[in-house]
Amino acid sequence: MQSGLFITLEGGEGVGKSTQLRLLRDALQSHGYRVLATREPGGSAGAEDLRQLLLFGKNPLSLRAEILTHFAARFDHVDTVIRPALAEGQIVLCDRFTDSTMAYQGYGRAEGQPAVLDLIAALQAQLGLMPDMTFLLQAPREITRQRLAVRGVPTDRYEKADEAFHARIAAGFMAIADQQPERVKCITTANHSQEAVSSLIMKEILPRLPHV
Repeated sequence: MQSGLFITLEGGEGVGKSTQLRLLRDALQSHGYRVLATREPGGSAGAEDLRQLLLFGKNPLSLRAEILTHFAARFDHVDTVIRPALAEGQIVLCDRFTDSTMAYQGYGRAEGQPAVLDLIAALQAQLGLMPDMTFLLQAPREITRQRLAVRGVPTDRYEKADEAFHARIAAGFMAIADQQPERVKCITTANHSQEAVSSLIMKEILPRLPHV
């Protein structure tokens, strides 16, 4: 039975998820909490192998195969890493989860086709786990492009996609946030320092945590 808290960070490319994951992990640990920081696709040994296929494989998969591969990685991640950590009472922070599949594959690749959204929703239901809290990090695309340029040449399949694809992803994330406002909190990272964004997120998290 889940006893910990499961928190996910979501958003498009270059919004600052990895940085915020690290800052939140450090802040929560400084308060005395046990924290597991992980990512998707990946997070377990088997899921990391599938990450290489999904992001860097030479041959792209069909849409349905891509969705199923994301969920294959996710099931392994949940079964072998996330659920055991939650059962031990840890706080689990995850860089991406099911919302990314809905946004990237459901809205980005499938352009919101109902049959594809239904497939993803059915797989989510089979997974049997949703985040307790999700923070959707947002920034204008011109800013995220600048951040990505600092990293160098785009490396994975999604970073290399065209602007129309990224616009559909952003719209998809907003659709998810509109549908589930009690779970998904939108946080802008454009006009705040990294530390200020982390503080905003911590203010939302701390009331949900037991005293240690």
